[in-house]
Amino acid sequence: MSRILIVEDDEDIGLVVQKELAKEGYETFRAVTGTEGRMMLSKNPDLILMDLMLPGLSGEELLTHIPKEIPVIAVSARSSVDDKVALLSGGCVDYIIKPFDIKELKARVVAALRTVELKRGGAVVKCGGMNIDTAKHEVTIDGADIKLTRTEYAILKMLATSGGRVISKSELLDLIKTETPDCTESSVKVHISNLRRKIKTVTDTEYIEAVWGIGFKLKGDN
Repeated sequence: MSRILIVEDDEDIGLVVQKELAKEGYETFRAVTGTEGRMMLSKNPDLILMDLMLPGLSGEELLTHIPKEIPVIAVSARSSVDDKVALLSGGCVDYIIKPFDIKELKARVVAALRTVELKRGGAVVKCGGMNIDTAKHEVTIDGADIKLTRTEYAILKMLATSGGRVISKSELLDLIKTETPDCTESSVKVHISNLRRKIKTVTDTEYIEAVWGIGFKLKGDN
């Protein structure tokens, strides 16, 4: 059972998030100030959901005290690109803007925990006939090697660990920003096109599905 620390001073939001995550089987505990959140790090959470505008230590200040191996999802009403880039560059694995849909938050929690689990265990992500070896950064389809660039690999891995949900271009860019800082929103589509072309050389299966007006998802059983 994964343990999630929620650092949120808004009573209503904090209780709803705690209740909904508990329904999914997570063990949750909550801090209402940044200072209290720092003290609760001793509970060794597997994931932290952290507001930025907190009493005591701010979210940015708290982030400097959190061990790098603990994934942090920033939750904030601040929506500027600069804010998101700063938090992602500062150590957050994801950034979600208030108000948010609880289903989306749950999906991001699943993706964050899965990504960290893969990093720790060097697991192989499977999707149909596709295998993504996260330890070796290797991708095979039906046994055939696929040579990908760093950005193509980051995109494919993020789609494969998203729990089957659709990811928008802007969200995808945010999620892979720390691994591929040179990728831009205008180039995401080009990288996905190149990724599809390389997959097409070894299989007729369309693994990457474009959902019109929303984004992309990986098809298959993962």
